[in-house]
Amino acid sequence: MEIKSSRVTKGFIIAGLMNASVLIFSRLFTNSTIAEFDPTVMSNFGLVMILLWGLAYMSVAQNYHRVKWLIGVFAIEKFIYGCVWINWMLNNDIANVYEKDVMAGVFYSIYGINDWIFFAFFLFVFFRASKLRHKV
Repeated sequence: MEIKSSRVTKGFIIAGLMNASVLIFSRLFTNSTIAEFDPTVMSNFGLVMILLWGLAYMSVAQNYHRVKWLIGVFAIEKFIYGCVWINWMLNNDIANVYEKDVMAGVFYSIYGINDWIFFAFFLFVFFRASKLRHKV
């Protein structure tokens, strides 16, 4: 499967913007419901770190092919968040979150799906960068 370099660049920008969406769901870090349902991972500090990861994705969008190992780190980070989300979904009732705050409910409903999609994207880019390096 081949994807144009410009599309990969757009993928990094989209990944960053998706992470930046925590600003919307958290209402600029004023939505206490998100932290209430997962105070370890989704505290305001955790949300700021999600935003920071998003900025990191966007920062390499034009030069991703030069930072193969960093892209690997991005894939691992998304894998971890994806696993945390699955664990959270298995041990919590999302209806309780929606009952308290719809934006928080939407956030918990989709953040893991987003992480699994971008885990696959970053993993693909990592392996693509590995192949390109061997061809050169």
